[in-house]
Amino acid sequence: MFNQLADRFDSIFRNLRGLGKITDSNIQQTSREIRRVLLEADVNFKVAKKFVKQVKNRAEGTKVLKSVKPGEQFIKIIHDELVTFLGKNAKPLDLGSKKPAVILMAGLQGSGKTTTCGKLATFLKKQGKSVLLTAADVYRPAAIDQLVQVGKSIDVPVYEQGAGDPVVICQSAVEEAQATKTDVVILDTAGRLHVDGEMMTEVQEIAEAVSPKEILFVVDGMTGQDAVNSAETFSAALKLTGTILTKLDGDARGGAAVSISEVTGVPIKFIGVSEKSDGLEPFDPKRIVDRILGFGDVVTLVEKAQEVVDEDQAIQLEKKLKDASFDLEDFKDQLKQLKNMGPLNQIMGMMPGMNRKMMKGLDLDDRQLSWTEAIISSMTATERKNPTIIDGSRRSRIAKGSGRTVQEVNQLLKQFAQMKKMMKQMGKMKLPKNMKHQMMGLN
Repeated sequence: MFNQLADRFDSIFRNLRGLGKITDSNIQQTSREIRRVLLEADVNFKVAKKFVKQVKNRAEGTKVLKSVKPGEQFIKIIHDELVTFLGKNAKPLDLGSKKPAVILMAGLQGSGKTTTCGKLATFLKKQGKSVLLTAADVYRPAAIDQLVQVGKSIDVPVYEQGAGDPVVICQSAVEEAQATKTDVVILDTAGRLHVDGEMMTEVQEIAEAVSPKEILFVVDGMTGQDAVNSAETFSAALKLTGTILTKLDGDARGGAAVSISEVTGVPIKFIGVSEKSDGLEPFDPKRIVDRILGFGDVVTLVEKAQEVVDEDQAIQLEKKLKDASFDLEDFKDQLKQLKNMGPLNQIMGMMPGMNRKMMKGLDLDDRQLSWTEAIISSMTATERKNPTIIDGSRRSRIAKGSGRTVQEVNQLLKQFAQMKKMMKQMGKMKLPKNMKHQMMGLN
């Protein structure tokens, strides 16, 4: 996520950390580097110019604190200004008190709008809301079928009438939600390959007919400046309440994220971080900036862990660590939980101090987790409980059963033995109870 921005800012910060003092000369030099980084990331040039000006003004007017290194102080200025440009504070969905709350999803074709409707429905379901998806894109071939399939995969009903008047379809969907006392209606409106008058007129008519509580513009985060241009057009035609940036799990340059709030005046509310149904993350400017600048994102990391870690299991695991009974079956369970937290590069990127250079030196192939799980699954229950009995012939059998090599089996057993030794030592440590619980994935 934002790999290019992260790499370039990492380089700038390495130079800043060596500063003995903040001078006009290094302010000018750093400002030029920041401007170049932003423009290369496809940030709107007006936004880049304004950002650099504000950083320069704050740096020039900064009183150097004796307790803080000048370079670190400069880094904090850049951090704070970037947070401000991304929206300053997280802006959650406003569903109001009236049911159903209507969310209108708008955007160009190819932005991932239909799949994002499903991800948003999944997010709302986790909050205990009942959701009705509405197929109002009657123009794109297979758009209705796609939404129906998305609905089935996440167990959310889809309202559709086939080809027809999109305004009438949306009105009928809201009436259906009222009758069934559904909490939220998500309208998947039509996208086009480009902005046109007919498209804008139709989405305006839908908005007037159903009075949506939220009007969200879904935009492809990979498109950079083009995303900002289309957002400006939609913002002029509709009273947008927020944007959703999709496809940020790829090699997005980050220009759209930095520019879009400043240009449209509306907050980014969600970002798409994976193709999975739960791959939609609420947008928090500070957390995102911390990730971009290599400061980590412990809060999101803990939240992801809490979603997949069962409290009773964590307590049992703590007990096993104390009496050294942690075995390969427990290790397999931990691997499954780690896989459910998301791609390894995203998880590692949330850890403080993990800069891009360090990440590149690690083999973060998500398939490795599946391969390790396959090796453990090829063992007998007795072997998992007591790996020391696994001799040469057993290792050969396990390798064949898992489709991996004997060397990989040997490596796993060696690593597990080392990890168990370390965990045994940790179990004996006299740590505060709350700290041990945090290490186990508890609150």
